[in-house]
Amino acid sequence: MPRSVNSVASRRRRKKIIKAAKGYFGARSNVYTVAKNAVERGLQYAYRDRRNKKRAFRRLWIARINAGARQNGMSYSRLMHLLKTENIELNRKVLADLAMNHPDTFKNIVEGVKK
Repeated sequence: MPRSVNSVASRRRRKKIIKAAKGYFGARSNVYTVAKNAVERGLQYAYRDRRNKKRAFRRLWIARINAGARQNGMSYSRLMHLLKTENIELNRKVLADLAMNHPDTFKNIVEGVKK
């Protein structure tokens, strides 16, 4: 009895990897075994960095809020504490945007919390 090989599925599986490796340098884009390793590594980096991106943005927002708060005579930690006690529920993303793009509004928030 002849050997049965599902070449349709095999080819589809390999084409999927080669397509994902499009744009990679050298053999990584067209040699299946090399491309497979490169794509797997790329997917690992993508998974890891989806989480790291959240950390990086939070650090950026904190730095911007701190800079804006210090221009108005207050530290970041003091500002966040007073916002919490006054039940002002503005997240760091919004506060950072206000500090950068709308300094007058941010100043009003800081002055309102100071009292």
